[in-house]
Amino acid sequence: MLRLGTRRLRGLGLRGFPLRASPGRPHSVCSRRGEENPPLSAESRWKDQAETVIIGGGCVGVSLAYHLAKAGMKDVVLLEKSELTAGSTWHAAGLTTYFHPGINLKKIHYYSIKLYEKLEEETGQILAGLYNPGDGHIDPYSLTMALAAGARKYGALLIYPAPVTSLKLRSDGTWDVETPHGFMRANRIVNAAGFWAREVGKMIGLEHPLIPVQHQYIITSTIPEVKALKRELPVLRDLEGSFYLRQERDGLLFGPYESQEKMKVQDSWVASGVPPGFGKELFESDLDRIMEHVEAAMDMVPVLKKADIINIVNGPITYSPDILPMVGPHQGVRNYWVAIGFGYGIIHAGGVGKYLSDWILHGEPPFDLIELDPNRYGKWTTTEYTEAKARESYGFNNIVGYPKEERFAGRPTQRVSGLYKTLESKCSMGFHAGWEQPHWFYKPGQDPGYRPSFRRTNWFEPVGSEYQQVMQRVGVIDLSPFGKFNIKGQDSIRLLDYLFANVIPKVGFTNISHMLTPKGRVYAELTVSHQSPGEFLLVTGSGSELHDLRWIEEEAIKGGCDVEIKNITDELGVLGIAGPYSRKVLQKLTSDDLSDNVFKFLQTKPLKVSNIPVTAIRISYTGELGWELYHRREDSAALYDAIMNAGQEEGIDNFGTYAMNALRLEKAFRAWGSEMNCDTNPLEAGLESFVKLNKPADFIGKQALKQIKAKGLKRRLVCLTLATDDVDPEGNESIWYDGKVVGNTTSGSYSYRIQKSLAFAYVPVELSKVGQQVEVELLGKNYPAVVIQEPLVLTEPTRSRLQKTGGKDKI
Repeated sequence: MLRLGTRRLRGLGLRGFPLRASPGRPHSVCSRRGEENPPLSAESRWKDQAETVIIGGGCVGVSLAYHLAKAGMKDVVLLEKSELTAGSTWHAAGLTTYFHPGINLKKIHYYSIKLYEKLEEETGQILAGLYNPGDGHIDPYSLTMALAAGARKYGALLIYPAPVTSLKLRSDGTWDVETPHGFMRANRIVNAAGFWAREVGKMIGLEHPLIPVQHQYIITSTIPEVKALKRELPVLRDLEGSFYLRQERDGLLFGPYESQEKMKVQDSWVASGVPPGFGKELFESDLDRIMEHVEAAMDMVPVLKKADIINIVNGPITYSPDILPMVGPHQGVRNYWVAIGFGYGIIHAGGVGKYLSDWILHGEPPFDLIELDPNRYGKWTTTEYTEAKARESYGFNNIVGYPKEERFAGRPTQRVSGLYKTLESKCSMGFHAGWEQPHWFYKPGQDPGYRPSFRRTNWFEPVGSEYQQVMQRVGVIDLSPFGKFNIKGQDSIRLLDYLFANVIPKVGFTNISHMLTPKGRVYAELTVSHQSPGEFLLVTGSGSELHDLRWIEEEAIKGGCDVEIKNITDELGVLGIAGPYSRKVLQKLTSDDLSDNVFKFLQTKPLKVSNIPVTAIRISYTGELGWELYHRREDSAALYDAIMNAGQEEGIDNFGTYAMNALRLEKAFRAWGSEMNCDTNPLEAGLESFVKLNKPADFIGKQALKQIKAKGLKRRLVCLTLATDDVDPEGNESIWYDGKVVGNTTSGSYSYRIQKSLAFAYVPVELSKVGQQVEVELLGKNYPAVVIQEPLVLTEPTRSRLQKTGGKDKI
């Protein structure tokens, strides 16, 4: 049926919009509330110097200006190339929700909503928004203007139009920022330029992994049933239909997320850059691309079948590979910060503005948001990878996320170990900072497929076999994704003594060390190996590589240290060998004495294994007898083959990271990012033995830690066992006691030793004693749990020492 010159699509009328358009060709439309560009003098006079220059006048950039100025920073300047809200902000759907699967990203959402509720009172700007319990929406234009009014009220300068044309880093770490109005000197710059962020990054030689995608939403005319309602509808999100829907005046607004095969990436912008004049423009609508979701929405909300479309908005939004924004200081460039890649900028703007403001002002993040760290990406993040992942992430926007989830687009990257081709047909690979690393191995006759589930699935039995392999025989694991740094120079010891809470190990030895923040929180955990006088090998987890390197580099510059810091992550491969027969196998391949008295626990030595040079460290995250063998990446396959051939008599085999996780939990080994991070201090995390408050150096966080210790702890990390059915804790599950939530798990696994679930958890100090009973909520059910004496299983060095001293009864 035709209506007003258009056709009916299963009941949904299209009023005044073409059915087929030219996707990708932008056209101008009026903004929701237009604003003429004020002359420069009407906004502010030009400044030659600024403490912070924010590039970009969308809701995120304006929020940061507001928060910095409100917190008391002088000389905050925001530069916008055209007008405030131009880009993605002005056409956003404006959804606000408390929910997010990330435990700390919920804090960002919560703060944003609470801020938006009080902005009108603070700034006098009228906000066109609605606040429902737990969900709602807000007009993005009014929000940005309210934040702008607040920023000006507290002294920030918002200058526009003022496109940044050049950025130059000076030798003292300050920046020269060039615009058509002149130069400005800034102590730091913050890239908040939305889909122009790539162009800003290129000015200083960075390729930010961002992709502009087209996102459409539909607005209907008045629907009588909606108009008759006495209260506004709650926001609806349909995961199966992959769309959101909310009330818009007396009609409805709904926006779908189409599959990766159908969604549209703005390829021309990636290749040629954003058109210079693009600001408050949209793309032509393309209903064919989203029709299956439109029909799903009509099935879910039948009144849509009688509604007319009065507007289709198809605008650019910016995606990072994993859909999460990039927030914080950038490694490799001094005093360059980013707040970019926001697919959901409206709900993130308030909280991210406060988060970044606190970090800039106080020298450390207010809480842990490692998932937003811009340094989670590196040189391996190519344009091809970014586009493939952005397509996948957009298409998966509304799918159910599972524990141990893997997503396969864009893989493998260039970052594969020398064992990838040898192992890829034998195992299920996991993705770690660009690397492919075996999670678990399958044997002939076992189900090799990827089977995501909230419960134990096809990996459960094979991982149990790998666990027994390490405990009873000998296993080999590819640990190449570790981040690895070489530090040397006349000030290397002074630098590391200031960075780390532990003492500096003697030459030829290794220890576990932690970098703390000024407030005494755990910024990072690394192994530090003193290879030769003044030369060190530092090793961190794969996801922490550039996160940790940035901190080290920054402190070296602040301290004026004469050191050379080199990232050798991609140069070195790492093989781990562990189990009671590991020494016997390795001894066949080297003339060096590996006996316990000669090659001691936590000792490091250069060796030749099957004539291949390696740096061997006697350490294993499994807690069993073992070594980590650092070697040239091109030697990995030959070294692996030599070890596997030498271990045939001992029954050698592979094991992966799932088994290693079960083994480390039984030994009560903490993991950075789970048991410790920027939300925790080392005392509550049970890391006292690695923190030397009596060492002479006044290491970062030392004074704060002394105060924390004097005040006493409010919570502690404990180890729990719990009997479940076919589900195990993963982390971030609620701990219940006496009908109340009192804490949360940090990580967990099945213990193949005692055949129960095992978990770390933070609980109040009064509930941390051995034998204390609590409950752990898994999949909506509370399971009884008990605090146990840790570790569940003693480490191999401890067992050996007790045997020598006659303490066999304690093993």
